[in-house]
Amino acid sequence: MTSDQQTLMKFSDIAMYMQPSAIRRLLKVTETPDLISFGGGLPNPESFPIKEIKEIFNELIETNGKKMLQYGATEGLTSLNLAISKMLKERENIVISKDELIQTTGSQEALYMIGKILANPNDYVFSEAPTYTGTISAFKANFIKMIGINMDNDGIDTNLLEKEIRNKKNAKLIYVIPNFQNPTGITMSLDRRKHLLEIASEYSIPIVEDDPYGALRYSGKKVPSIKSMDKEGLVIYLGTFSKILAPGFRLGYVAANKEVIEKLNLAKQAVDLASSTISQYIAEAYLSKGYLDRQLPKIIELYRHKRDLMLESMDKYFPKGVEWTRPEGGMFLWVTKKGANTDALFPKALEKKVAYVVGSAFYPDGDNHESMRLNFTYSGDNEIVEGIKRLAEVIS
Repeated sequence: MTSDQQTLMKFSDIAMYMQPSAIRRLLKVTETPDLISFGGGLPNPESFPIKEIKEIFNELIETNGKKMLQYGATEGLTSLNLAISKMLKERENIVISKDELIQTTGSQEALYMIGKILANPNDYVFSEAPTYTGTISAFKANFIKMIGINMDNDGIDTNLLEKEIRNKKNAKLIYVIPNFQNPTGITMSLDRRKHLLEIASEYSIPIVEDDPYGALRYSGKKVPSIKSMDKEGLVIYLGTFSKILAPGFRLGYVAANKEVIEKLNLAKQAVDLASSTISQYIAEAYLSKGYLDRQLPKIIELYRHKRDLMLESMDKYFPKGVEWTRPEGGMFLWVTKKGANTDALFPKALEKKVAYVVGSAFYPDGDNHESMRLNFTYSGDNEIVEGIKRLAEVIS
């Protein structure tokens, strides 16, 4: 097709409204040789249980290959939903039946479908500010208006959230990442979680509790999940295998009341029919045969070391006036320099062969330019130290 022919194509309003992800664009930049990237939210390949996956696959393909390679049910493999139900009870004290679970092709699909079934165009969704860029993309693709609520060290400002909800008639959803939040690394306090539930109950607004990093705690005391305290079925809990198995499986799940699961089932039938059957069989064995219990401590040890190394390097090399979070887990740090413009600094960082994600990418209205997100899980130890040195020069 020629460029002249392309200009005659008439796209839908939704297609014209879609915006590219800043992180997706960044991944192209990071292919530059010798560039140290703290940009992508990538698990470290050293955390992938390659030997174990090979063992699981070889056994399954011999014993259950015909079912493993066939289409699966939209809601997912029953045995996997049972294994997840058991895991959620043991790890999060979330009591959920297999019929209150659905498998998704990563958490991103779940976010898109949740926006589709719970909000109409021009309805309002509330989130932390900053928040995950993929959520912004998923909701905006559905013409949903996002309002970001400022955070502090205890998480989202629930008093401000309640005030905003009170002023919006068509408020439909509250989206939060309470554990080691992306992008800040902040963990929401127990009091804030309880207040959030009170708000949801009073205004009959569901909460989406996105928990991709909850298992990755390196220090501090575990805080109960919002879903475990939910008595009214108002919390929709999102989980994923991307951080505890491998992102290449593209496998996530949603735990919610049956009415929500039924609607998600219908939406998923229109999107992709079902998630990968192969991925689900492998994930089920990974959980039920104890592979996760053996692998997770190794992942935590690896990432704890990398977090500590990055924090030590920042303490040593970053100039005065720069602030950053000290997360108890997860994958990210949030760096802020008052008066700086991290969008403008980004080309200078690339000249120094170091990359980050600009803070403005994590705001629904893109209006914060003083911050950046750094990932500490992916890079090698020497790259972490050298990358922080280079970034310190850029900031200075």
